[in-house]
Amino acid sequence: QVQLVESGGGLVQAGGSLRLSCAASGSIVSINVMGWYRQAPGKQRELVAAITRGGSTTNYADSVKGRFTISRDKAKNTVYLQMNSLKPEDTAVYYCNADAVDVSSPRSYNHWGQGTQVTVSS
Repeated sequence: QVQLVESGGGLVQAGGSLRLSCAASGSIVSINVMGWYRQAPGKQRELVAAITRGGSTTNYADSVKGRFTISRDKAKNTVYLQMNSLKPEDTAVYYCNADAVDVSSPRSYNHWGQGTQVTVSS
């Protein structure tokens, strides 16, 4: 199995910064695209940022462009989300996602972390 564990969430004042980390572990064969999603109360889960296996291509939600940066360390099976200039509307539970292959199957499946709370006060 593949496990994803997020860390780095917390309470921050508007304009502040946080850095989220997601470490993958378990019976991993390979990891393809990794990304971050978020879900605020009463809203649908939405994609925040994604990064390809090689790290050369990234994608961001329009609402976070210019403020958030996604990166990954393939050797450590870890993806990061640097969040700057945080706004109250960024408040949500942030979830790590990975398209990964484990020893149980020859194809990849999506895997999700447990989520980490980010709260931005005004």
